[in-house]
Amino acid sequence: MKELSSAQVRQMYLDFFKGKGHDVMKSAPLIPHDDPTLLWINSGVATMKKYFDGTVVPKNHRITSSQKSIRTNDIENVGHTARHHTLFEMLGNFSVGDYFKKEAITWAWELLTSEEWFAMDPEKLYVTVYPKDDAARECWKEVGVEDSHIYEAEDNFWDIGEGPSGPDSEIFYDRGQEMNNVSEDDPENYPGGENERYLEIWNIVFSEFNHKPDGTYEPLPHKNIDTGMGLERVVSVFQHAKTNFETDLFMPIIDETAKMAKGDVHYGDDAEKDISFKVIADHARAVTFSIGDGALPSNEGRGYVIRRLIRRAVMHGQKLGIEGAFLYKLVPIVGKIMESAYPEVLEQSEYIQKVIRNEEDRFNETLKDGVGLLEDLISETKAKGETKLAGAGVFKLYDTYGFPLELTKEIAADQGLDVDKAGFDEEMQKQKERARSARGNAKSMGVQNGLLTDIKTPSEYVGYEKLAADGILKDIIVDNKLVNVVSEGEAQVIFDKTPFYAEMGGQVADKGIIKNEDGKVVAEVKDVQHAPNGQNMHTLRVLAEMKKDAKYRLEVNVEFHDKVKKNHTATHLLDQALRDVLGEHTHQAGSLVEPNYLRFDFTKMGATTPEELEKVEKIVNEKIWANMPVETVVTDIESAKKLGAIALFTEKYGDTVRVVKAGNYSMEFCGGNHVENTNEIGLFKIVSESGVGAGVRRIEAVTSKEAFEYLERRNVLLKETAAEMKVAQIKEVPHKVQGLQEQIKELENKVSALEDKFASQQAKDVFKNVQTVAGKTLIAATVKVSGMNQLRSLADQWKEKSLSDVLVLGSASGDKVNLIVAVSDDAIKSGIKAGDLIKAIAPLVGGGGGGRPNLAQAGGKKPEGLPEALKAAEKWLAEK
Repeated sequence: MKELSSAQVRQMYLDFFKGKGHDVMKSAPLIPHDDPTLLWINSGVATMKKYFDGTVVPKNHRITSSQKSIRTNDIENVGHTARHHTLFEMLGNFSVGDYFKKEAITWAWELLTSEEWFAMDPEKLYVTVYPKDDAARECWKEVGVEDSHIYEAEDNFWDIGEGPSGPDSEIFYDRGQEMNNVSEDDPENYPGGENERYLEIWNIVFSEFNHKPDGTYEPLPHKNIDTGMGLERVVSVFQHAKTNFETDLFMPIIDETAKMAKGDVHYGDDAEKDISFKVIADHARAVTFSIGDGALPSNEGRGYVIRRLIRRAVMHGQKLGIEGAFLYKLVPIVGKIMESAYPEVLEQSEYIQKVIRNEEDRFNETLKDGVGLLEDLISETKAKGETKLAGAGVFKLYDTYGFPLELTKEIAADQGLDVDKAGFDEEMQKQKERARSARGNAKSMGVQNGLLTDIKTPSEYVGYEKLAADGILKDIIVDNKLVNVVSEGEAQVIFDKTPFYAEMGGQVADKGIIKNEDGKVVAEVKDVQHAPNGQNMHTLRVLAEMKKDAKYRLEVNVEFHDKVKKNHTATHLLDQALRDVLGEHTHQAGSLVEPNYLRFDFTKMGATTPEELEKVEKIVNEKIWANMPVETVVTDIESAKKLGAIALFTEKYGDTVRVVKAGNYSMEFCGGNHVENTNEIGLFKIVSESGVGAGVRRIEAVTSKEAFEYLERRNVLLKETAAEMKVAQIKEVPHKVQGLQEQIKELENKVSALEDKFASQQAKDVFKNVQTVAGKTLIAATVKVSGMNQLRSLADQWKEKSLSDVLVLGSASGDKVNLIVAVSDDAIKSGIKAGDLIKAIAPLVGGGGGGRPNLAQAGGKKPEGLPEALKAAEKWLAEK
């Protein structure tokens, strides 16, 4: 076996399959594109689903890739096991209806054992097969695998529900008994058993069945091959590493972390500290790549995962004695390790470091609050005489403040307490169910449609040059069957030529009509989508008879089309303007180009300021009024990149691409329709800007007539406002508003002063009513004030005069209740805390609250419960 670096293993795998006629597909971004079933790209096949279910037919039916992936279902295991990772790379070779078992197995064996390639010892390789898959067993025997090295496994059947499925065959490498964690005679000591000796390095799936919605299986119209070889695993074999972490993919990160650790700390010296080293190395890779691909920390979805990984790494950094922000310093190390395959990481290093550093600093502040909450939870548990911290409380620490469960256990143990693990697990399960629900019920992969996949009729799009054209009707599909004639209802059709644009790149499909040779309208075009083999497939509402091979006149709705192309060109200008104002790290995260408006999603940390939006809008309009020509260049992809054209990281491009240039300002890869000069757009106006997800903002805008109408509606509102304010000219409105605001502020101050005076008058009577409860003095009363500000003012007066040990005041206004609790310093020393008392009585007024030991407040919606709450305060104090 050769001694290979991780970069050499990756490249050798791709080169081998390239030599077998495979196209090398660049690793897709970790953020899924048009796939609501996935939070992250979690495997190599995740990027191939459209090919495997027949939605799209690839140009080359043989594909190979090294796909970066993220899995987050077992983050807690990372660092504790030899091979769990959040980010990993999956090497794979794929056949979409081309070769099958014989070729897949033959080539796998050649790559693994040939001296030209991996040169592994055949005696160290074992395979497993599905018991009923005699064909796979025979293929393995034909390449030279002995019967004693072939094992049957009932679970060797890949099935994720509806869609392609089939048996699989796993390949194991024998690392020797010296690498094992079970004895020689252990029943698990075999390839496929729970042991460290036989390491699974490759899985080959023979996708040959359709798992139908009714639960039955039928042969696929086109059989596929899907394989996966974990790069981290196979590199550990080549580098004779006990775990994946002792390889060149992780050790440089671990070594750099050790330099930042307090004292003379090294990986391998202490098992507990090794866990922290592994966690930090794993999480540094994951957050670097995910942020580089456009995700940002937040409290939901992908952003929540990033935030959780950063916080988990920070906590483990503290275990190593690392003080302050440190994780961001590891980004260049990750970039250097992965430079040969992912040069973009180093190119974006400064931006990625900034995002991580901000999150680390934020967490270090949050951590202080979390420590206080944990101390409160421990105090409450002890006060109740319980021995376990409540699962819900522990989960809140974990979920909101990033406290690892094991850290909470350690701190609780120091206080003689345990953790309600069952309750914690229950809360964790609820969260997972919420996440699954948020992703919806969309199927992970569709059932393969052999009919559409087999339609290979040539079809030419001529809509760039003309919006009306004659076309021969080549295919008619009704109810998923090919027919020769259709007279009514809905049908999907393909013409040899069409001017109708098929929805793509955010641009909606054209609308229009179909006429026969007599000029009669025979159908309305409702939608146009790409068929699996790339043709423009029209969905029609058929009005009169249409026949296969007949000639028809296809006419696009020109008004609809012209509006769409104005908005599409405006979208390109907006994209570049956002980069100019916000920075080049801003990525497009999606778009929609309709006739009446445009929508543009982009990545950004935090909200976009009004000033930034004004700059963006001004730039776009300046480019519109600059009368810039809009030109299209068709060239090869490398030439387009050299020109400086922006490529969307979510899109796949063919050998030739269209580049749309707006003057010397904007240049993008684009297959859509555009104006010939920016002045055709007329006017651009941003209507709204908002957040739509983790680190993703959305701009909605209008152009041309719609922009004018939008401004006119605002002008009408302004005129109506001027009339209401009784000002002669619109320009006087701001001055009038300013005057009214000053009057309102003056009146509010007067009202506030009167309220304070009234509250003080009440206080004279309230503060006289001091009662003694269990040796402590208490003032508890209802007062008539306007809100919490007056209650706080009364609490300040009480504190200044030291009138009692405890103060409880409540007020009701309509259906709202306010409560405040204050406790003297001496009472706090005896164990009485305002936060504890407010939590005990707030539920009685239908609310909740909290605060510091000396002052706490709560709100509620149950005024009738106020007297009971005050009595409950007496009882609570009596029991203390």
